Amino acid sequence: MQPIRLGLVGYGKIAQDQHVPAIRNNPAFDLCAVATLGEPCPGVDTYASLSELLAKRPEVQAVAFCTPPQGRYAQVREALLAGKHVLVEKPPCATLGEAMALVELARSQGVTCLFAWHSRYAAGVDGAKAWLEGKSLTSVAIAWKEDVRKWHPGQQWIWQPGGLGVFDPGINALSILSYLMPEPLFVSTAHLRVPSNRQAPIAASLRLTDCNGLQVDAEFDWDHGRDELWQIEVHCEEGSARLSHGGARLWLDGVEQGVTDLGEYARVYGHFAQLVGSGGSDTDVQPLRWVADGFFVGSREGVAEFID
Repeated sequence: MQPIRLGLVGYGKIAQDQHVPAIRNNPAFDLCAVATLGEPCPGVDTYASLSELLAKRPEVQAVAFCTPPQGRYAQVREALLAGKHVLVEKPPCATLGEAMALVELARSQGVTCLFAWHSRYAAGVDGAKAWLEGKSLTSVAIAWKEDVRKWHPGQQWIWQPGGLGVFDPGINALSILSYLMPEPLFVSTAHLRVPSNRQAPIAASLRLTDCNGLQVDAEFDWDHGRDELWQIEVHCEEGSARLSHGGARLWLDGVEQGVTDLGEYARVYGHFAQLVGSGGSDTDVQPLRWVADGFFVGSREGVAEFID
């Protein structure tokens, strides 16, 4: 079987550190073109835009998008209208409406679309989901805290409208949550703390509930000066589960479980290859919906200026 001829749009840090190694290590793909205005990808033909890539490399079958969410809708739409399968880095778009429009367009075009919520592919997540099957949930607590200066140094788009601020990492926790929970959850309250010189929150609290009264409390902090805390605790009548290190490690009833870590992006691209082969799509918009609802119902508190 011939590998899927893949183009990549955006060649920043996440593409260089995660996407390109995962693509090159997967024989199901042939990375044959990159569109970027920055440094070229070694050993791969580079183009100044997606339009140029599509015009000069019509044999490309699929396109992976690693650009910021602002302005991404038009690019993904262009690829879908050209009949290409698409993989879209999280969050898929700057707005929920754009993401939902892409879902419908991919369906009408008959091509694969994957919204790549990479944290769902962390080593401990599937084990947690399997353990939760059939159990009676009582509460969930999320703590997702890191230092933006370490993970997004000097990047301004994350503070602009559509950049999500602390929800840029926080949506990773929400993507795991939507994968784990058996019933739909809805944002009941939110509190957003926004630096006076920025447009997006540096910290936030969300409370979500389901139809059975389950309460989920989530705390997000982007000015966490100590080691990262990426943790989800799930309590049930039958016991408890805890995911830490962004889902890479799993404890069940206080005992750490052995897991097999293939790498999040390796699994993302494995899933993408399977979807292309079967003609399916995977386009969950729930994590983005929760963020949008948090902005919609949330109270806002102005806090001190953020200096990078």
